[in-house]
Amino acid sequence: MKNWKLTVEYDGTKYHGWQKQINARTIQGELEKAAMDLLGLNDLEIGGSGRTDAGVHAMEQIAHLKIKPNIRIDTDRLMYGINDRLPYDINVLAVEEAPPSFHARHDAKTRSYLYQISRRRSAFSKRYVWWIREDLDIAKMARAAKSLAGRHDFSQFSQKDPSRPGESTIVVVEDAEIGTDEHLVLFQIEASHFLWKMVRRLTGTLVKLGKGEITEDQFADLLNGRPSKNLDVPAWTAPSSGLFLQKVLY
Repeated sequence: MKNWKLTVEYDGTKYHGWQKQINARTIQGELEKAAMDLLGLNDLEIGGSGRTDAGVHAMEQIAHLKIKPNIRIDTDRLMYGINDRLPYDINVLAVEEAPPSFHARHDAKTRSYLYQISRRRSAFSKRYVWWIREDLDIAKMARAAKSLAGRHDFSQFSQKDPSRPGESTIVVVEDAEIGTDEHLVLFQIEASHFLWKMVRRLTGTLVKLGKGEITEDQFADLLNGRPSKNLDVPAWTAPSSGLFLQKVLY
């Protein structure tokens, strides 16, 4: 068996997420189609380090490409050949030979995400930010983001995934912070793994805090599983446009 590690970037705006679906364009589906055409195969395995939702982007998604036939092809030819067959908004940044046992998702130690919030209207970056018109208290948001580090139950900030019944809602967050870059507010979070819609719901709740529509105590109660009855976190889910899978560490 041959196995390669792929580093992939993509603009997820026009896709229904990473995972291959019937009758929908996905990142995994486009990569499979390109690799099969290049290698002349009807069957191969491409798996990602994690699933990104519809409209979510990636700076460095990691995938494995496994084939059973012992096809001889060097990594440069594989990378350029796949890229020649991919749409313009998906790009393979690097290809490395990997052991047969390498698995992009199972072997990953941590993943990091970046969410971009814009404090002004932009003619160029609408696809990559969430524009917030109101003033935001960045200091409050930064304190709340720091409190996410550690082992927490994120049931209040996630949606049950029907494809993963019984999945634990406990996540170990290695680091989380809010920073700024000119008109951008940047929320970065690194964790062992992420639950469905977790980062987008955390972002939406941080924005509610920044607007002064909830208190720091209410944010802490949500994180500790003691939400007030009038808090509707699902309704605060941030749009997918501002979210990027930033890096995967092994």
